[in-house]
Formats: sequence, structure tokens, C-alpha cells
Amino acid sequence: MTWVLDNLDLILDRTTDHLRQSVIPIVLGLMLSIPLGWVAWRFRLVRGPVIVLTGLLYTIPSLALLILMPAVFGYSATDEPNLVIALTIYAIAILVRAVADGLDSVDPDVRQAATAMGYAAPRRFFAVELPLAGPVILAGLRVAAVSTISLATVGILVGVENLGYLFTNGLQRRIIVEVLAGVLAVVVIALAIDALLVLLGRMLMPWSRAAAGSAGSPKGRSMGRAPLRSAA
Repeated sequence: MTWVLDNLDLILDRTTDHLRQSVIPIVLGLMLSIPLGWVAWRFRLVRGPVIVLTGLLYTIPSLALLILMPAVFGYSATDEPNLVIALTIYAIAILVRAVADGLDSVDPDVRQAATAMGYAAPRRFFAVELPLAGPVILAGLRVAAVSTISLATVGILVGVENLGYLFTNGLQRRIIVEVLAGVLAVVVIALAIDALLVLLGRMLMPWSRAAAGSAGSPKGRSMGRAPLRSAA
């Protein structure tokens, strides 16, 4: 505990760095995954290859990716953008399938109704399809966020400082409290980001909460059983 109090500024600085290095890839990964996921959903012939190829990105060892990309593209491995690009790739690997599955979950009748009301394809996508696919995409985004926050610690192995510094420095100096402080800080960031995503989901997609509530209510359950009684 004494070490934590004596090094609180260090922990806060590394936490700020870690948060920045995690949030940027999460946002970029989502922005890039939406068009890729739409392509995978819209064109069935390329759905399999797109999802498989993007999914395979997650199998690339993180340390190897952090070393190979600078060698190929000519930038420094110790620069923060190196870690941000790598984490964005891993986020895309998770989110493309989530976007495609989310668009798949939209009722075709809803699309037809929107078209009948005069919605052109772009307007229908942003006003109808993407919002209704939101709950599935949000579930994938939460997984990607936690994964990104944990993977960011690997950056310290190539010289990008964040909370991973507390792991390596603590192990080298055999200060277990420092390692535990780093672990706890990563967990707190992950829980905070996950809670924020849940809150944003409730604010931006209130219909999904209402639908879940009506499905779980006694009235909703009785309505669900009505066809069985009438069939009998």
C-alpha cells in the first residue's frame, strides 16, 4: 500500500496513457467494421471470406504483429501509433462478425416497411437497419473493448509505455504490489468502459430495453403462450 501511495502519480500517468491507447482503437475498429460488416451481410458470396479473413487477424500473435508492422511499413516500433494500429486490427477481427450478425437480426418485414415509406437504401441503413442491429453490435463492442484494454499491456514489450510498465518493472524489481496495482488498474478501466458502453446503449437504444422488459413481463409471457393454447 505504501508503494501505491508513493507512486500514485506514476500510476495515474500510465492509466491515462493506457486509456488513450485503448479508446482510440475501439472507436476506429467500430468505424471500420461497420462498412466491412455491411459488405459481409449484403453480398453473400463474400460473407464467408470477409468474416474468416478478418477473424484470422485475431490469431496473429500480438508481439509478432507489433514487431512486423514497423519492419514492413517503416515506422518506429516504440511509437504509440504502432500499438494503436495493432489494437485496431484486433478490434476489427471481433467486430466485423458482430456487425454482420446484427444486420442479419433485423426483421426483413421492417426493411420492406421502411422501403414502402420511401426510405432510400442509405437512409434506411442509418435510420432503421443500423439502430435495430445495435444491440448485437453493442455486445460485440463490449467484448472488443475488454479485449483491447487487456491486449494494450503488450505494448510495453516494444517500448510503448502504459500500465504494462507496472507489470514488467514490478517483476524485474520483484515488487509484487506494483504488479497488482497494474492488474487492478487494467480491471478498473475495463469495468468502467464496459459500464459506459452499457449506459450509452440504454440511452441510444431505449427500444431494446423496452422489448426485453415486455418479453419478460407476465403479459408478454402469456402472449407468447397464447398460440399454444389456441392450437390445443
